[in-house]
Amino acid sequence: MRSAIVHYWLLGMRGGEKVIEELCRIMPQADIFTLFYDPERVSPLIRSHNVKASFLNPLRRHYKSLLPMTPLALETFDLRNYDLVVSSESGPAKGVITSAQTRHICYCHSPMRYLWDLYPAYLYEWTESAVKRALMAPLANYLRLWDYSSAARVDQFIANSRNVQKRVWRAYRRTSEVIYPPVAVDRFFHAAADDYYLIVSELAAYKRIGDAIRLFTKLGRRLKIAGDGPEYRGLKNLAGPSIEFCGRVPDEELPGLYAHSRALLVPGEEDFGIVAVEAMASGKAVIGLGRGGTIESAPVVNPRAGFYYSEVGEAGLLSGLDAFEAAEDTLSSIAIRAHAMRFSERVFRREMSRILLEREEDNADDWTVPAVMSAGR
Repeated sequence: MRSAIVHYWLLGMRGGEKVIEELCRIMPQADIFTLFYDPERVSPLIRSHNVKASFLNPLRRHYKSLLPMTPLALETFDLRNYDLVVSSESGPAKGVITSAQTRHICYCHSPMRYLWDLYPAYLYEWTESAVKRALMAPLANYLRLWDYSSAARVDQFIANSRNVQKRVWRAYRRTSEVIYPPVAVDRFFHAAADDYYLIVSELAAYKRIGDAIRLFTKLGRRLKIAGDGPEYRGLKNLAGPSIEFCGRVPDEELPGLYAHSRALLVPGEEDFGIVAVEAMASGKAVIGLGRGGTIESAPVVNPRAGFYYSEVGEAGLLSGLDAFEAAEDTLSSIAIRAHAMRFSERVFRREMSRILLEREEDNADDWTVPAVMSAGR
């Protein structure tokens, strides 16, 4: 019995790559297929597997510009001899072609947001050039049709949150089961707070980091921002002296940054909200926009960990900030940390192993996953 993991690209270690690490632990003999691969930017665990990159890999520095070529690249992977394929989907990944005897499970972080729910914002707000908009519209239409049709190649969808489960149904008209992504909760700890708030995020437009920067600059309040991305230069120009950009913080330093913060800010809509779980594992509350997956991870009662606002922008964020500070002294860091344990890596391995060990109902053969995969239990 042979198994394979398909991931859109392996060019860093973020939430999607953490899922791949856990899949590697559950499926220790699996080969990995990916569009783009830079071994120096992924973990030793991923590198220990047989990783096969697409013919586009020599151009990986320009991977964002190569999106129109990715359907062709995915469909050239030879997966004929695999009995189980698990695709990890946020960019294109599920579009691989498998044999009729192969069981294909897709773990979906989100349907491609720049083609679906965020497409109007990309087209009208974040694309300044009229020429780019004119070129983007027909290209996005083609990719959207391919993305929808390729969903039929998947036997079973798993969504990383109820929020994404709704998107999967809306984009593909496919049902899915929810398994929350793994978070290394055990490496985080609680400490007395210094007088600063924290953002841990890629610096992308849809994250709405600018709302927090403008507000905290006006208030003269301390805000630390951990992360990098395409919006860095523009956000830096917005920031006053109370804003500190920490860049990409090493894994060993990040727990301390969480531990000494007052609370985490999440000004944009998240698919799930791994950083919210990391903050809670540090005993810290989350102040965020009341949309998306973050509201699933940080509860507003039992324990009180989430402080949400409905109005997008600075005024809404200020209301959430005020609500948190009014209740800050009543919060239980012990209860918040205990709640975060439900999103642990151990729970993810247990739930994913359960799915992978299930017999495929529509297969006439007695289909089972090799016993070696039960190591994730």
